[in-house]
Amino acid sequence: MEAIETNALTLSYGETIIINELDVKIPKGEITVFIGSNGCGKSTLLRSLARLLKPKVGNILLEGQSIAKLPTKEVAKQLAILPQGPVAPEGLTVLQLVKQGRYPYQNWLKQWSQEDEEAVQHALEATSMADLAERPVDSLSGGQRQRAWIAMTLAQETDIILLDEPTTYLDMTHQIEILDLLFELNERENRTIVMVLHDLNLACRYAHNLIALKDQKIFAQGRPEEVISCSLVQNVFQMSCEVTVDPLFGTPLCIPHGRGRCIVKEAVTHG
Repeated sequence: MEAIETNALTLSYGETIIINELDVKIPKGEITVFIGSNGCGKSTLLRSLARLLKPKVGNILLEGQSIAKLPTKEVAKQLAILPQGPVAPEGLTVLQLVKQGRYPYQNWLKQWSQEDEEAVQHALEATSMADLAERPVDSLSGGQRQRAWIAMTLAQETDIILLDEPTTYLDMTHQIEILDLLFELNERENRTIVMVLHDLNLACRYAHNLIALKDQKIFAQGRPEEVISCSLVQNVFQMSCEVTVDPLFGTPLCIPHGRGRCIVKEAVTHG
């Protein structure tokens, strides 16, 4: 069984079709990354998978069940989403934020429990945020803040985590830190991770499964080493490039053409 599956999914904003009759399968226990040019519908698709956007046509299956027919709290126990650029209320501490992840498990009969406390502590430790638990979220660095939000999604204890551009606005060090964390969650806890990423080389490094979107449909899907090519980059991103092998990981490495200093030519000129 797939973690998430769509059947003839059509998404729109008003009369503008964003995704058209899309059939996609998200493998269970793997990291799937959506790639594509700006405006191709990556974030829209991710939001619909979390039931934040109602399909115009089609169906979404969560663990084999129609997500539209499931109670909201039941969905929240199976799937968590971290949108792009979330903002916490002023003064909210990391601990208070992470506790929000236990909302699906609370009701008037079942109040805060030892199980809730353990889930929160595990999330803080897994993201290396335990020492910052009493700090206000708005006082943290960008990387720390993103880890705090990921901790909240972990406290939700879902098998599936959706993230919309989790490395946006982070420097290179913090990008790798966040992606390493997500990779470890997949490896250690078998979480199904679904992300939107703009950096094609990082997508190739971390994804088991790439889904390239173009013209409202899937242009290509599969292992990065199977689908990434000069032709795909040209068709999906309208960019000429060379594709070689990442010397550290053996994954595809895209080197874009463009203007800039050419050290080789300078060496020849001055040699």
